[in-house]
Amino acid sequence: MNWHSYIRATSLNAGQQVILQGPAAALEIIKNLGTNGGGFFNANGAHPYENPTPLSNFIEMLAIVLLPAAFTNTFGRMIGEPRQGWMLFNVMVVLFVAGLMLCSWAEQNGNVRPVPNQSLSEGAQKGQPGGNMEGKEVRFGIGASVLAAVVTSDGATGSVNSAHDRYTPLGGAVPLVNMLLGEIVFGGLGTGVYSIVMIALVGLILAGLMIGSMPEYLGKKVGPLETKFVTLYALACPLAVLSVTALAVVTRAGLAGLVTNAGPHGFTEIFYAYTSCFANNGQSLAGLNANTPFYNFTTALLMMLGRFGLAIPVLALAGLFARQIKRQERQNAVPTDKPLFAILLIATALILGGLSFLPALTLGPVLEHLIGR
Repeated sequence: MNWHSYIRATSLNAGQQVILQGPAAALEIIKNLGTNGGGFFNANGAHPYENPTPLSNFIEMLAIVLLPAAFTNTFGRMIGEPRQGWMLFNVMVVLFVAGLMLCSWAEQNGNVRPVPNQSLSEGAQKGQPGGNMEGKEVRFGIGASVLAAVVTSDGATGSVNSAHDRYTPLGGAVPLVNMLLGEIVFGGLGTGVYSIVMIALVGLILAGLMIGSMPEYLGKKVGPLETKFVTLYALACPLAVLSVTALAVVTRAGLAGLVTNAGPHGFTEIFYAYTSCFANNGQSLAGLNANTPFYNFTTALLMMLGRFGLAIPVLALAGLFARQIKRQERQNAVPTDKPLFAILLIATALILGGLSFLPALTLGPVLEHLIGR
């Protein structure tokens, strides 16, 4: 934190380096609490002025999730049923831990296939612990880098501290899937709560179809009109992201952005960029040059759809619920504050995400994993 101008330094190999100075510390906590993601420096959370130590990294990750996670408690208190809020919070924690474990496992094991034309491997061996350190800061290592990758992709703050473009295929797929799930794990300031509530309504509608009963949530009926708004919300992300991704991979303007990679990883870079824009996140795989008229227009379109295309159905649905008089829940109504419904909610999120995006994920990170980087 300083008010200095640029300073020049001489590197170990006698090269000249220009180092930007400024009030980085004051802006860092504001951007994380406000779920923004834009950094004072282009390196974002990897820059030592913004994020110097593993302790600062943990505090910044806590700042990102603190308010969004607390909104589950706020939700429970507002409706007079704290157990409902705790149920949503517990689902978030389960999904967060699952993503953290999978990403950690993938990065700790590294790319087990040998580097082409060389007898090298990132797998654990007798003389080394193994793991994929490519694109990661040494001061953070794999653990703190993965923590930042999962936290920032679960929320609306893309303040990463490592290069996700250099993650293993399965490790890099975790942040991608987190964003594709629709910010239901913590999410942004309020968007995480309404996102997971909308997925809960999808689960209730499915449960109602299975038991032959009109679904209810918090004493309010989910009728045909309410179901239409829930459906609009559920279809918004796959329709927007997949349509624009398909346009990018079949047009010359879209493929021109792949300046570094092609094949499955190039597809993942395009898919990742549009997913990040729709999810109001800001992460990117740096192998894609998105500073072109085509990508400037399409990413801006996705950002607008990700904000208004989701918020409008949610607000309309909230208005419909507000008009209803809260009724006493029927005996055969699905209890929404029990562990069984938490399992249903997790299964609904994964099934809905799989039905929408599994083909695209197969063409990207899954195929890349199978053929090796």
